[in-house]
Amino acid sequence: MAFHPRERGRRQRGHQPGLWVPAPYDRREFLRRSAVAALAVPSAGALLAACGGDDGATEGTKGGGGNSVVLSRPDRPVTLPLKGEPIADGLDPESGTLKIFNYFDYINPETLKLFEEEYGVKTEVTIFTTMDEAKKKLRTAGSDFDVFFATTDVVGQIVEAGLLQPLNKSYLANLANFWETLQDPFYDKGAQYTVPYVLWTTGIGYRVDLVEEPPESYENPYDILWDAKYKGQTWVLDDDREILGMALLRNGELDVNTEDPAKIDAALADLLELIDTVNVKYGIEAYTKLPEGVAAVHQAWAGDLVNAQYYLPDGGDVETLAYWFPENGKGVIGNDTLTIPTAAKHPVLAHHFLDFMMSEDAALHNFSWLGWQPALNSLDPDTLVADEYIPENLASTIIRPEDFDIGKGVQLLQLSLEGEKVWDRAYARFQAGAK
Repeated sequence: MAFHPRERGRRQRGHQPGLWVPAPYDRREFLRRSAVAALAVPSAGALLAACGGDDGATEGTKGGGGNSVVLSRPDRPVTLPLKGEPIADGLDPESGTLKIFNYFDYINPETLKLFEEEYGVKTEVTIFTTMDEAKKKLRTAGSDFDVFFATTDVVGQIVEAGLLQPLNKSYLANLANFWETLQDPFYDKGAQYTVPYVLWTTGIGYRVDLVEEPPESYENPYDILWDAKYKGQTWVLDDDREILGMALLRNGELDVNTEDPAKIDAALADLLELIDTVNVKYGIEAYTKLPEGVAAVHQAWAGDLVNAQYYLPDGGDVETLAYWFPENGKGVIGNDTLTIPTAAKHPVLAHHFLDFMMSEDAALHNFSWLGWQPALNSLDPDTLVADEYIPENLASTIIRPEDFDIGKGVQLLQLSLEGEKVWDRAYARFQAGAK
């Protein structure tokens, strides 16, 4: 069943059957999209309070789901409370349609077809664009999704709100195929509610033929985003946590979950400089903007650079694409998860789906199309270039188990309600200026 990227050919855009069509939004776009939107909808505090708490959590160890949610950190792992009981052992999977709730284009459609064929069922994918939207929909009466793709920063909230059911490990033998650190993650000790999906880092994608010097040639590599030579060709991610986190790292602040208003204000001041200096633009389509030459420099996720090679114009050279991530590993890193909502109508089938996606064949099949690396033990990061999964010039996108060690990669994690307000206000000010 395994499928290699060299077999798939170039992705194309269009409406004919079998052609991949991009959408205006992509995965991990969990932000308050604008200052107007922030004012037009319930406040972050009100929305999160509706997800299981109130608006009064101010302690640094309490999270956006209310006072009872403890903020997990790599050095402060959290065992989530059991809300209900796992399904019983030995049940047969239900028939019917497995309902999947996911970001746009964040799973290989052909991998879903393989699951359908193996279990004699259908799958139905419903798309969300932000985590706030997803959480709200999970709470809506009649919501009956069987599988939910959750980011690690919301897991504690939605468990506390009773939106996820605990997992029965007897159905999840393939969890052993994944890195040990993700079999027992700090944000969900014992993996009671989550299993790992794919990995990512956030760095800087650039076109080697459009920039004079690579990021590592600068005293501070992040400064390439502030270089006036690339005015009109510089993009950052349309994601509040990512862009403010990047500015914090540029200032030498490794705590990308800080709630200190002074540090956030300093990061914001630097971001506001981008508006006049480079006429900065923001978006989440580095995988098209870079190969098309619209962007010379783009803050980007590693997986999107791997995918960018499939959007080069005819005759385009993959070696024009490059990705910088801090050599010492002290950049933003993370993983996403698969979960089963409490309201799932097919919980046994959902368990089988999670296990299927963690099988070596399915995970490789998905990776070959998706470009976002799974944490498979059998997938040797040191051979991904030789095995032609990753072009040699994009080897910096490869993620290794040690990159998750404490003291290396930094992760964007859940904030307190008060902390979220500080970040939201800062990002709204940036968006208001960077129109």
